[in-house]
Amino acid sequence: MMCYKKIGTAVVLLAFFALTGCASVSSLISTSKNAPVAINPISGHEGVSGPILVVKIDDTPEAHPQIGLEDADCVYIEQVEGGLTRLAAVFSSRIPEEIGPVRSARISDIDLLAQYGKVAFAYSGAQKKLLPVISASGVLDLGAQHESSLIYTRDPNRVSPVDMVLRGKDLMKKLDTQGVTIATAKKMGWSFSSELTGGKIIKSVKMNWPANSYSAEWSDTQSRWLLSHHGASDVSASGEILGPTTLVIQIVSIIDSTYHDKVGGITPLSITVGSGQGFILRNGKSFAARWIRPNAQEQTTWTLEDGNPLPFAPGQIWVALVASAPDFIYPAESASPAPTK
Repeated sequence: MMCYKKIGTAVVLLAFFALTGCASVSSLISTSKNAPVAINPISGHEGVSGPILVVKIDDTPEAHPQIGLEDADCVYIEQVEGGLTRLAAVFSSRIPEEIGPVRSARISDIDLLAQYGKVAFAYSGAQKKLLPVISASGVLDLGAQHESSLIYTRDPNRVSPVDMVLRGKDLMKKLDTQGVTIATAKKMGWSFSSELTGGKIIKSVKMNWPANSYSAEWSDTQSRWLLSHHGASDVSASGEILGPTTLVIQIVSIIDSTYHDKVGGITPLSITVGSGQGFILRNGKSFAARWIRPNAQEQTTWTLEDGNPLPFAPGQIWVALVASAPDFIYPAESASPAPTK
């Protein structure tokens, strides 16, 4: 009997479409399949505009391979004590099961992250006098000192201090269960386009800090910049070579702060509020650019040197905060034809 009812319903629907001139069932199904795809406004690629999680990640050679960075929407490279670097990874469209190795926060994070709103901020700890500054800032302070060992776990195959791994999805699920409100992805100061005319074709680029370096080489087959860290290919724990679609080289002032590490090393402060120069690398090209950010609560906008907008390519973004211009390598000029006799 149920079978006859289903057949009868189908016949009625088809008769209705025929009499009214409405679209067929198959066309309606096709329309639903072509529904707009969700685009994350931070990275401009496919993904939900979910709550924002920012994780501080160790960037020493001992910390590699890092975990979960391939899922970040945006990754910042910051200078820390001794001229080394540390990463601030921004997740929204996808939250990995595991992220790490997690390390401590720095004073540069406060202004840098303010442009995203009240983000969930995960880190392993911080200097004692910096902790109240973090708590009083606009982030949701989720340092390891506040959370359980079920959220901030230890990888038995790594050694301290590069063995702390965050259970990213578990942390965000906990916040959701508790009804905690944090910022979700929103339109940032940059825009996106699939193509952009102009620029200089480059083969690769090298970015330098006093005790570290990154290089990036454009891959035509993967349509992204493949990263190398400290002279070695930057491969994640999953086996994927890390690399963004848009590589932002932001030239900033890096000055001494009032903070220092436990052995007396002065903590540098990267100034990300104000204006300055830089380069946007996308589609195998470099574009000389200018950045401006009037205050910590506003987003960073990028323009060409003439003031016209400079959109990013949709996809993962890496932002290198450096004190000096990078070193570019351009494609070799075509060899001149041999003279004829």
